[in-house]
Parts: sequence; C-alpha cells; structure tokens
Amino acid sequence: MSALAESASQIDDTRARRNAVVLAVAQAFGGAQATIVVAAGSLAGYYLLGADKSLATLPPTSFLIGTACGTVPAALLMRRVGRRAGLMAGMSIGVAAGLISMQGIILGLFWMLCAGSLLGGFAAAFAQQFRFAAADTASEEFRPKAIAWVMAGGVAAGVIGPQTVIHFKDIFDPIPFAGAFLGQAAVMAAAFLVLIFLRIPRLPVAPRHMRGRPILEIMRTPRFIVSVLCAVTAYAIMSFVMTAAPLAMVACGFDTVDAAFGIQWHVIAMFAPSFFTGSLINRFGKETIVATGLLLLLGCALVALSGIDLANFYIALILLGIGWNFGFIGATAMVTETYRPEERAKVQGANDFIVFGIVAFASLMSGQVLAAAGWAAINVIVLPFLVLCFAMLTWLAIDRRRRSRA
Repeated sequence: MSALAESASQIDDTRARRNAVVLAVAQAFGGAQATIVVAAGSLAGYYLLGADKSLATLPPTSFLIGTACGTVPAALLMRRVGRRAGLMAGMSIGVAAGLISMQGIILGLFWMLCAGSLLGGFAAAFAQQFRFAAADTASEEFRPKAIAWVMAGGVAAGVIGPQTVIHFKDIFDPIPFAGAFLGQAAVMAAAFLVLIFLRIPRLPVAPRHMRGRPILEIMRTPRFIVSVLCAVTAYAIMSFVMTAAPLAMVACGFDTVDAAFGIQWHVIAMFAPSFFTGSLINRFGKETIVATGLLLLLGCALVALSGIDLANFYIALILLGIGWNFGFIGATAMVTETYRPEERAKVQGANDFIVFGIVAFASLMSGQVLAAAGWAAINVIVLPFLVLCFAMLTWLAIDRRRRSRA
C-alpha cells in the first residue's frame, strides 16, 4: 500500500475528535507558557536592566526567536519518532526553560532570563504543532474544526498564564517575577502528562520517489504565498502590538496587575472564538474569515490610536486577539490545502519557520519602536501590512477565477 493510501486509511473522525480534545487540554497548559513569558518577561527585563530599558522586550523576543529556530527540528523529529513522543519531548524542554528563566531572575542575570526564554520558545515550536497534529487523522470536512478545537484550548491558557503570573510572581519576594517562571515549568509539566493520552499513528516513511515535490516548488504556488503572508501578518501584528502593550500601559500610569489582566483578556479573545471559527470557515470559506480577521486587526489599531484610557487598551487588545484568531486559523487551514500527505512535515516546518522568524523580528522591533516613538507609532505601522494582505487575497481570488476558466 502506498504512503498516500495508508495515510488516507488512518482518517477517522472519531479518533480525530478524541485527539483534538487531548490536544486542546495540552494547549491549555502548553500555551500558557507563552502568556507567562509575554506578561512577565518584559516586566522582568525592565526590572533587571539598568538605565537603558530599550531591551526590556528582549525576553519575549527571545521566546519568538526560539520558536522560529525550533519549527523545523520539531517537524523533523515528529516525522521520525511520531507525534506523541515528539510533542512530549518539546514539553520537557519547556520545563527546563522555566527553571532557567527563574534562576536568571534570582541571580540578576538578564542574559540567563533571555536564554531561558529562548529555550521556552524552542519548546513552543513543538506546541505550535498541536494544530497540525489535530488535522493528521481528520477528514477534510472536520479538519478546520479540529484545528479550531485545539486553538480553543488557548481560552484556558489565557487564564492560566496571567493568573500564574499574578499569584506566583512574588513567591521569591523581594525578587519579583521569578516565581512566575517556576509556574511556567509547572504548566509545561502538566502538558507533558496530558500528551500521554494522544493517539496518532506514525506515518510510514515514503520511498524516495514518493516524497513529494521540492519545497521551493510548493512555496511558489499562489495559495501557499497568500496563506503564509496572511498568517505572518496576523501573527506579527498581534506580537508587535501585544509585546508593547504591557510596557505602554505601565508608562501610562497603570500598574502591573492592570497589564496582566489586559494580557489575560487579550489571550482569551485570541482563543475563545475557536469554539466556532471552524464552523464559520466551513460556512463562509477560509479567505472570508481571514479577511474578517484583518478588518478586526484594523479596528484594534484605530481604537488604540483614539486614546490611552484603560478601556482603550483593553478593547484594542480584545480586537487584536479576535483578529489574530480569524486570520491565523483561517490561514492555517489554507496552508493544509497546499501539500500532499507525504509533504506535510517539510511544508508545516517551512510555514512555521517563516511565520515565527518574522514574528520574532516584529517582537524585537516592538520594544525599539515603543522606546523611540511611542504607543501611537506601534499602531500606525501595522496599517500598510493590512492593506497588502487585502490586496493579495484579492489577487488570489482573481487567479482562481482565471484558472477555473482556463
């Protein structure tokens, strides 16, 4: 039996639903580490640095760099050892990352905090594969829902992460924030335990002549180009604005608890729509949902530019989260249509490498732009990228019509 036929034989939506639930729970814990690093990382960096605070966002930026660096190794490891073993290995790396960051803060070593964040990002690259893992055993019809179910686990992550920061940050008083990263290690350990219940058969290694098209050939297809561009834009804008938001809120006179609650509502908004995003995609189409997400991101920028009251920050962060959800899940579903089963590992790895490489750069520039030009500049910069995505979605629709007539 060919690798393609064997892959098709493994599609079973009963099993897919079970796996999606397991991965959603794992997402609740594994995804919480990202909110911990975002909510506490820049504030801990601000605490550790001297007079020059422009690098305060380097810990969350290091996290994203680690994610970019881990995407290809994560995909390749899972192709070799299977989804469950590979994902559990990633979660164990996250445990070590939290302990390193905690120790860095206790010792007053900014570089160690950044190193732990980098390693945590590497672990997050494995967690990013949760959404693709959910699609592995799903039918084409259930696939968008499976992806969305997993992303829905981020609702709990949106509560677990900030609450961990709020309740654990002063465990090592008078040293602030170190306890938050002990909490990071704990949530990653919980994700490790949940993944024991995952059941995804290993795909057979395809013969060399059946390993699919070269990756560059796939990356040149219009659908891949547009789907990755939209995923990059949705995620990069979310990271660019979110990373700066806690520092901007503190600079505007709000306290760190206000900032943590802002991130909590933002993360809940990122994942709560996932309960119905898959159904919306099936009903209205992937491109329509992506375009809706881009419009919500535009709304985020306009609300942020209209004032600096606490309500402006919270509403902007909520719109930012919902816009990311529609844009990123829609674009992810588009990506799954660009590859054959035997091509999935290299395409998924390439997709995430591109996305998180650019997202890491956006996060790094966020701190620099905030320090140099302020919160308003953060929100003005995103506008031309949204226009570009709308133009590319229009181009894709025109190209599809042209091909259907040919």
